[in-house]
Amino acid sequence: MKSKWRMPHPATMFFLLTLAVIFLSWIFDVYGLSVLQPETREEIRVQSLLSPEGIRWLLRHVVTNFTGFAPLGLVIVAMFGIGVAQHSGFIDACIRRGVRRNRDPWRIILWVILLGLLSNVVGDAGYIILLPIAATLFHSAGLHPIGGIITAYVSVSCGYSANVLLSTLDPMIAATTQEAADAANIAPGQTGPLCNYYFLCLSTFLLASIIYYITRRSLLPGLGEYDGDIRFPGYKQLSRKERRALMGAVVAGLFYAVVILWATFSSWGILKGVNGGLIRSPFIVGILFLLSLGIGLAGMVYGFASGRYRTDGDVIEGLTQPMKLLGVYFVIAFFASQMFACFEYSHLDRCIAIMGADLLSSVRLDSLWILILFILFTALVNLIMVSATSKWAFMSFIFVPVLAGMGISPEMTQCAFRIGDSATNAITPFMFYMPLVLTYMQQYDKQSTYGSLLKYTWRYSLLILLVWTILFIFWYICGLPLGL
Repeated sequence: MKSKWRMPHPATMFFLLTLAVIFLSWIFDVYGLSVLQPETREEIRVQSLLSPEGIRWLLRHVVTNFTGFAPLGLVIVAMFGIGVAQHSGFIDACIRRGVRRNRDPWRIILWVILLGLLSNVVGDAGYIILLPIAATLFHSAGLHPIGGIITAYVSVSCGYSANVLLSTLDPMIAATTQEAADAANIAPGQTGPLCNYYFLCLSTFLLASIIYYITRRSLLPGLGEYDGDIRFPGYKQLSRKERRALMGAVVAGLFYAVVILWATFSSWGILKGVNGGLIRSPFIVGILFLLSLGIGLAGMVYGFASGRYRTDGDVIEGLTQPMKLLGVYFVIAFFASQMFACFEYSHLDRCIAIMGADLLSSVRLDSLWILILFILFTALVNLIMVSATSKWAFMSFIFVPVLAGMGISPEMTQCAFRIGDSATNAITPFMFYMPLVLTYMQQYDKQSTYGSLLKYTWRYSLLILLVWTILFIFWYICGLPLGL
């Protein structure tokens, strides 16, 4: 993929962004930029990274910024399972078995999109697990593998709020909405985890259609044919031994899934939370490790049953297989972690977001126009502050009371927030998993940069934001129920 965008290497880009954050923190500190935290009324002031204290903080935390980078451990743990499954030939066998008889590339695209949209049920696992599998699926169907990465990435990121099932984010967002409503003495409404279910369920199919359309009409024609170094070996019919090994691996995977589900939802339920729920339970917190272990277990069973593995040393070799790819990721993640940590320390993100929220809340327009502006404002804030829970933790205490005074219910305000919070996820360089996405892309094209990614993803974000907002306007005007 030849990009005309003259962008630096991803590691260099994050280094330059770090320098920009340091410079801006110094400028805003000189001018004394500060805001009030909505729920506590505590003053938040921009902290300069060029002050003596800022320099000392940076030097003390360079190593811990990297080791404490949230996606780092998740990526390594997930890669262990994927590495064994790939090294043993299990993933290849699944593709040969599942795609050989039906190599319709458009059906593969649709499956990748749907899996991406549904992946938020298990948190951020889609970013780590689905992207490399999507690249392999696209490659096997004669499509550009980077097209698979971008399609999966857009489906996971822009569709992070849409699902036909209850996701891990829904209860947390709803709890914050209820807290903000209680603090403002707003009459209780339907602010449970399913308060936006009807709207977000229908949105899943809408987003799938948009992503599918852009992928077919714009992304894949723009990428062209893949002429890189990685070649798909082609299809071979599975031998009898491979079929038996695949069946054994699938049975082992299903047995593992039954055990995990029983340990979570049965009366014994050791994977439930202390209060018997799933929010912050061992199951939810450890879901990525559980998925990695299950994938690795199936891969190991396949490896031994097919004859690919004979000793534990072969399994260890599979565990180390992804480390070659992660070498590039570690370099990118080091600079990205410093940028994210500096941004958080400086308070730039919160100050800018709260100032914008205060400005928007002072605007006096019709309630529908306010909601539209709120969606657009959230989409802009999402470019510098991607954590949904962090944004909503302060935005809810500003907008839930203000919009309630205009007759807008808290669940309607929350629904508008979910649209803006998801639509621009694919184009922000401040996405926590951006280093991993760029690493996956560089596996197939060494020239891939953030500019390469932005070149293809901006269409998705723009059209999703537009059409999703139109659906919200229609829903609001018709007075349809948002959820349960």
